[in-house]
Amino acid sequence: MTTAVQAEEFSFTATNGTKSAVTKVLVSQDKKDWGYFDIGSGIKPGTTVDLVWDKSTNSESCTQWVKANFADGSESEPAKFDFCEDRLEIEF
Repeated sequence: MTTAVQAEEFSFTATNGTKSAVTKVLVSQDKKDWGYFDIGSGIKPGTTVDLVWDKSTNSESCTQWVKANFADGSESEPAKFDFCEDRLEIEF
């Protein structure tokens, strides 16, 4: 049986609060195997974008680790978020 929540697309907003463009947004359930969002050419500094989970992830846990790679070669520390939360906002 599919519930209304499972049928919806899970989405969130991501804001780049740094001075370097975000080149990848990576997610993991276990901090070992990382997948990533298609963010096109990146997220420019000071920009906020809406990101949507791929339907193939619907069976995964709501709680995921997130980190970002930046154009300057740096990487943010992984942080845990609940993606089932309404209007989730993440800032890098």
